[in-house]
Amino acid sequence: MARQFPSMLAMVGRIAWREDPRALVVLMAAQLASGAMSAFLLVATNQVLVHLFADGPTPDKLREALPALLLGGASSAGSVLLGCLVVQVEGRLYPKIELSCRTAYYGMMTRVEMSAMEDKDIHRQLALGQYGTDSVRRMLSNSVGIVSGLMSLGAAAVVLVALHPLLLAALLLIAAPRWWGAVVVMRRAYASQHAWIDHRRATDVLLWPITRAGATPELRVHGAGRLLIHAQKDMGRTAAAEKARLARAEAKTEIATAAMSGTARIVAYGLLWWLLVAGGMPLAAAGTAVLAIRNATSYLNQIVSQLNQMTEESLYLTDMNNAIELGAQHAIPAHGAGVEGDGVEVVLRDVTFRYPGADRDALHGVSLTIPRGKVVALVGENGSGKTTLAGLYLPGSGTVSYNGTDVREADRESVFDRIALLPQNVDCWPMTIRANIHIGDAGRPLDQEKIEAAAERADIRTVVEELPYGWDSIAVKDFERGVRLSGGQWQRIGVARAVYRERDLLIVDEPTAALDPKAEIEMFESLRSFTDDGVATVLLITHRLAATANADVIYVLHQGRLLESGSHAELTAITGGHYRELYELQAAQYGHGTVPASRKGESADA
Repeated sequence: MARQFPSMLAMVGRIAWREDPRALVVLMAAQLASGAMSAFLLVATNQVLVHLFADGPTPDKLREALPALLLGGASSAGSVLLGCLVVQVEGRLYPKIELSCRTAYYGMMTRVEMSAMEDKDIHRQLALGQYGTDSVRRMLSNSVGIVSGLMSLGAAAVVLVALHPLLLAALLLIAAPRWWGAVVVMRRAYASQHAWIDHRRATDVLLWPITRAGATPELRVHGAGRLLIHAQKDMGRTAAAEKARLARAEAKTEIATAAMSGTARIVAYGLLWWLLVAGGMPLAAAGTAVLAIRNATSYLNQIVSQLNQMTEESLYLTDMNNAIELGAQHAIPAHGAGVEGDGVEVVLRDVTFRYPGADRDALHGVSLTIPRGKVVALVGENGSGKTTLAGLYLPGSGTVSYNGTDVREADRESVFDRIALLPQNVDCWPMTIRANIHIGDAGRPLDQEKIEAAAERADIRTVVEELPYGWDSIAVKDFERGVRLSGGQWQRIGVARAVYRERDLLIVDEPTAALDPKAEIEMFESLRSFTDDGVATVLLITHRLAATANADVIYVLHQGRLLESGSHAELTAITGGHYRELYELQAAQYGHGTVPASRKGESADA
């Protein structure tokens, strides 16, 4: 850690210089001046003692010592004022540095390729970085404390050299054991933190659901809270045993270093006694030396304590830096050809794709076209490739093109800018209802009229305006002005979000899972209206085949391969066809049609 300190200080210093160079200069100047004040105070103390120990009447000695007393008082007052200035500058600088690191980290996370996020090893390293965003501020505070301590220690050392060179050697004898002990403790703590960091973070994650209002039902009814507390206690006992081991080892090290440092201090005072007896040092200088040694020991303790605190913080900070560097390596490229033309036509040619860590392909040799201005249905299992179609994943082989531009060569932002998503589980962002709709097109200024029109079209406007705080209601019950909407209402918020976005391609994934039958029919009619302008395209991914009846084109996927394509009438006319079999199975559940012969045995068994 002692070796790493300069590079870590330089890194934090670069961030501070980028965010507020004036505050950094003032902070460092204040620390330098504070070190100078410490030296002036020792010099003034020496002069006071010289005059007090001199021959002559006491009133005369006091008058002669008055300038030195005033200098000492001024030095003390200057140290207090500098301390106030440091507090003020730190309050201005530290939040900026913390904000800068948080922005850099979370900005990186928004740019990482989806394939990297699906890789558990990469995702683990990226996730570890979030703890470092809180450590930067503490790291800088520790750094400032160490620099301040080093300056004050240096000032004491200069005074000791001026009094007698041998006193500096005595100070080094006192300091060396403490430094050695600090390095031993820090190395041991660093190794422990590195080995146990996942354990500690797992404990934090385990306890987090207990604080969430959304988890309350299962915590109460299923007794999940007892299980979480039991697991936390079990993990806590293991962590406590490790802390006890470190404490025992640190106590042994502290005993050894205290004994060596104490012996060195006895040697130092013996040296002072010898210098006094031998006549090599005035009594006043000896008194100053005693104060300098005591102050230097105090500064040394401060430095050791700050370095120990830096051990854990630097581990988290290193995680953050590594995460940012790793995220940059796996970031979505910020360049490429733009997608041109009105509307969107997506063409897949012999596309194969496998999710990271999966044992089979989600898509295998798939070729299809999603035409402009049509409703296209994609029928198949989960993982049928909607994220690949949206450009969130690059295909393993083959090509996905938007208006003739291969997504590998395209500016992916221009691809994303053509798409609106309506997922099965609509994200509930902890913001106002207004912001939850505006987030669909957050890159543009908020337009309240447009938000209300989108909510009207999604049949959710009346619900929102009847809430106690209307559009300013917070979409999380845990907070003031918080509300809880039903699953169906959130589905409509998702529709309003997609309407507000107004993009050429709307990708819809099981949009009616949380809706009643009447609302489901209205939803499908609303989605169909997206294509009325002849430009916008709707890609509907669903298991409910009643929703595909009015689609212009239906693609049927099975085990990653394209089996059939055509309209609803064309596909239901295929005897023994996969789509027809699925459609008849679903119709039989409502008493319409018959169970296919190939499935009767399965139904009886069920």
